[in-house]
Amino acid sequence: MAAARVQLLLSGRPESVSFARSVCGLLGAGPGLGPWPIHCGLKRGRLVLSSRPFPGASARLPLQRPPFCPFAALDGRPRVPGAELPTDRGVDLGVAVILQSSDKTVLLTRRARTLSVSPNLWVPPGGHVELEEELLDGGLRELWEECGLHLPQGQFSWVPLGLWESAYPPRLSWGLPKYHHIVLYLLVISQESQQQLQARIQPNPSEVSAFMWLTPDVAAAVAATEDGTETPRLLPQDLPPSVLALELEEDGRARPLVLPMSTLLRMIPTMAEGKERVSTGTKFALRLWLQHLGRKNAAHLDPGPAKEEWNMDPLPPNQGSGK
Repeated sequence: MAAARVQLLLSGRPESVSFARSVCGLLGAGPGLGPWPIHCGLKRGRLVLSSRPFPGASARLPLQRPPFCPFAALDGRPRVPGAELPTDRGVDLGVAVILQSSDKTVLLTRRARTLSVSPNLWVPPGGHVELEEELLDGGLRELWEECGLHLPQGQFSWVPLGLWESAYPPRLSWGLPKYHHIVLYLLVISQESQQQLQARIQPNPSEVSAFMWLTPDVAAAVAATEDGTETPRLLPQDLPPSVLALELEEDGRARPLVLPMSTLLRMIPTMAEGKERVSTGTKFALRLWLQHLGRKNAAHLDPGPAKEEWNMDPLPPNQGSGK
C-alpha cells in the first residue's frame, strides 16, 4: 500500500508538504534547537499539523529536528545544478513504538546491517504508516512485523509522545537526503513484565539483528548524549560499563550480547559510516519517555496542581487495539 503523508494547516486548509521543505521551518521554527509545540490532528492515514489550535486537533505535541537537519540547511539556499531534490514527492508519515514493560523498561532494536536505510542503528520498532491506517494500528503492525510481538487487547494503554523530522541521509555531509519523514513516537505501556514480553519476542532477522531493554537510568545517559551539540552533557559516574542485549545468530536463535556502554553513547559521525549507535531521533524519544515517567511518578507521590503537559487534549480512552 502507499504511504500516508503529512499535511500542514498553513492557510486555512490542509496542504501537502514538498519533500524539499523543512516541516519545522514551515511551522515557524526559529533558529533555536526546539522542540516546538505543535497542534496535531491524528486521523486515519494522515497527520495534520499546525502552529495554532484548529478544529479537529486532538493533541499538542513537541516537534523536533536535529541541529544538522539537511532540510533546514537547504531552506533558502540556492540550488546547485545536478543536486536538486525531488519536486513530485511529499513528506511521508512514520510511526515508532516506545514499548514500556510493567517493570518500566523500554524496548530498542538494532536494525540489520543489510538494510539500505539506517543500518546498524538502535531504534524502537517502527516504520511507514499506510493509507487509511490508524496511527496506533500502524505502530502495532510494525511491532508485530519486526519483533513478532502481539499485545493482547485490553492489556496496554498508549499516548502520543512527540514528533521528529527525520531525513536519510541524516546530514548533508553524507549526501543529499533521499527520504523525508515526520515520525510520530507512541508510548505503549504494557501490563506485562519485561520477562513476559521477552519470552514472546521473535525478531524478523531481515529487519532486526539484536534487541535490548533500557532502564530509566541508562536511557537518561543515552538521551543526554545529544547529537550535534557543542558540549556533551555530564553523565552519571555510576553508569554500568555495559548493557546486556540479545543478538540473532544465523539460525535465528538469540544469544546474549554484552554491549559496551560506549556504543550506546556514541554520537553521529560527520561523514557516513556504519558504526553501531543509537539514532538521534531515538534519543529525543527517550527524553520524552523519561519526562512522561517523571510526571507519572510525581503525580503518584504528590497529586498536587497539574502542570501543563504537551498532550494537552488526550485522545479518546487509549486502551486496547486502537481500532
